[in-house]
Amino acid sequence: MDKSLVFKVQRREPELIAPAKATPREVKLLSDIDDQDGLRFQIPVIQFYRYDPALAGRDPVGVIREALAKTLVFYYPFAGRLREGAGRKLMVDCTGEGVLFIEADADVTLAQFGHTLQPPFPCWENLLYDVPSSQGVLHTPLLLIQVTRLKCGGFIFALRLNHTMSDAAGLVQFMNAVGEIARGRQEPSVPPVWRRELLNARDPPRVTCIHREYDVVPDTKGTIIPVDDMAHRSFFFGRSELSAIRRLLPPHQNQCSSFDVLTACLWRCRTLALQPDSDEEVRIICIVNARSKFNPPLPEGYYGNVFAFSVAVTTAGKLCENPLGYALELVRKAKADVSEEYMQSLADLMVTRGRPHFTVVRSYLVSDVRRAGFEDVDFGWGKAVYGGPAKGGVGAIPGVASFYIPFRNDKGEEGLVMPVCLPSEAMQRFEKELDSVLNNRLPPTINTISSSNSRQLLLSSL
Repeated sequence: MDKSLVFKVQRREPELIAPAKATPREVKLLSDIDDQDGLRFQIPVIQFYRYDPALAGRDPVGVIREALAKTLVFYYPFAGRLREGAGRKLMVDCTGEGVLFIEADADVTLAQFGHTLQPPFPCWENLLYDVPSSQGVLHTPLLLIQVTRLKCGGFIFALRLNHTMSDAAGLVQFMNAVGEIARGRQEPSVPPVWRRELLNARDPPRVTCIHREYDVVPDTKGTIIPVDDMAHRSFFFGRSELSAIRRLLPPHQNQCSSFDVLTACLWRCRTLALQPDSDEEVRIICIVNARSKFNPPLPEGYYGNVFAFSVAVTTAGKLCENPLGYALELVRKAKADVSEEYMQSLADLMVTRGRPHFTVVRSYLVSDVRRAGFEDVDFGWGKAVYGGPAKGGVGAIPGVASFYIPFRNDKGEEGLVMPVCLPSEAMQRFEKELDSVLNNRLPPTINTISSSNSRQLLLSSL
């Protein structure tokens, strides 16, 4: 993709889109999973769509604006505002005020972005305008949507969601509903279900599982990534890249999932790039969708947050000195810990500990959205050319998170693209370390990891 691309965007004034019909005026509590501190931020998504000559004269802005108003009749909590009660409990005041919507036009064609669309996107701040005073979590619109027409007839749909309301699966469910109504349906094929009480704490709450993702870890060495001088890059992983990583594993680990293998490798490369002290604890946090863990299952149409921040913890020295298989087993065990009881215990922890943020000190968070279905959302112009997270490093603490996004490169190879956000110098070291892995250079790159008392060289032998 052409990262140097520059273009102008003409925006209309932001407007509030309210539900097309009267909706219930009530207060709805979020679940005890939804309102944890680590979800109290806005998450951006972007979709690119091609021009369809068969739809000449049909305006995507008008179509989506009208469909959005109709969809909000069914998803009316999105048209409300969050407020906070006793014990930091979040609730939606269903006021029907509406969501923010921006109509825009850009003097650029889809082709000018290049053959491979991937984060970071040029002029991103113009494709989803940050409306002043809209970034907060409380008392602000829960959705911001901008639809930008392109010169070629295609368009860009960009959205920002208050994460306390939905996870990726819930958001895609809502976006699909807008798409269905834009294409002529009178109501969503999957009726939305609120039922947030299903993921509330027990009475009395009892924490029965170990939740090291919420350890209290002081940042005594200033290792939380600074927000200045951050570099954003995306990396493609197809069959050949994953095969190169698998060659570094013993035979009994070669059947592990691509997520587990890639996550172990990236955790290790990133740790080497950031150069923490060898005795410092480092964490990999894997987003685990827990919908399949419930018996009986959660109702179809539930659009709240249903995932855990499962975590593996070790020291930087152990992670970097041991073979890749060591990190892989840690990742696999962390994911396997998530169960229905784990989720119930998590809700209980939130209530007893004041809804804490997950640990961010020396943490790396990975979220796999390959099966979320962003690219399948169809407003009438077909599937998205690119659909998914707009950038890496998003969250209450910038630089911590990466996403695995489905992708086809310019050679037509299927795989995933992963946006990474790191300080510039660390990014250079990360690229070098990853390159040594993917090209099976022996010996691998040597990286410097400091001990608490001295500097030592650790061989990055995967």
